[in-house]
Amino acid sequence: MTEQQPIGSIPPETLKSALKAFKKRLKLTALDDDSSLGRGAFSKGHTGVFAIRPPNQFPDAVWQELRKQGKLIDSGHGLYQLPNSEAKAD
Repeated sequence: MTEQQPIGSIPPETLKSALKAFKKRLKLTALDDDSSLGRGAFSKGHTGVFAIRPPNQFPDAVWQELRKQGKLIDSGHGLYQLPNSEAKAD
């Protein structure tokens, strides 16, 4: 999907699918970081991963629309994160 769409014309199904893909990628990235070598077996706490680069199968307009709707926060440098209330719900 490389074509540019006006931001307001993105179908709700696409936004829902993109947000689901983002949450899955964030979860897998955090799990991967938690399981990496070099971390102590008895270390406390979870990963510090809270922002990721969104999946590239969706155009930038989708991520901008999700940010506009308050479902994602732009962390800068092309990274996005979930709002605090949603991050704790997962």
